[in-house]
Amino acid sequence: MDWLIPVIAVVVVAAAVGIYLWATYNSLVALNVRVDEAWSDITVQLKRRADLLPNLIDTVRGYAAHEKAVFENVTRARAETLSANGPAEAGIAEGHVQQALKSLFAVAEGYPQLQASQNFLQLQQAIVDTEDKIQASRRFYNGGVRELNTKIKVFPNNLFARSLGFTEREFFEVEGGTAIAEPPRVQF
Repeated sequence: MDWLIPVIAVVVVAAAVGIYLWATYNSLVALNVRVDEAWSDITVQLKRRADLLPNLIDTVRGYAAHEKAVFENVTRARAETLSANGPAEAGIAEGHVQQALKSLFAVAEGYPQLQASQNFLQLQQAIVDTEDKIQASRRFYNGGVRELNTKIKVFPNNLFARSLGFTEREFFEVEGGTAIAEPPRVQF
């Protein structure tokens, strides 16, 4: 009977460790899926904005055809956004898009007829709405990444999380923070 107490203790400890590993693994999987979903939301909004930009360029070009460099910058930034793979590349592309949009809207301010165009106003509003959705999606994504990375780094999870295939994820940070510190000014 003396051997029964150590055996029970070992079984209880093994069961506690097993339950802990099971619960931690499942929570890491759930966090990983949440981050993937949040990244998908961001890519949907980036694609939506990229789809709006050609119409905006065409509308502004109708009034300011001589602003070729501005249109090329927006087109280049759009292409960069569409070809970005992952948060780091998307962050760089996002900074370029913000700068290009800033220039495009600055050009548009010099054309009162363009400012009065219903098509231009609708496109501006759609882009503002999309920018708001990108910002919200970015916050959700970065929050999920923060939770996942924290869960991977804390002790004792850091002892086994990587061996189970969980790695830290990148935050979606815009290169050149000044580009978003002062968003494009849209006047109605």
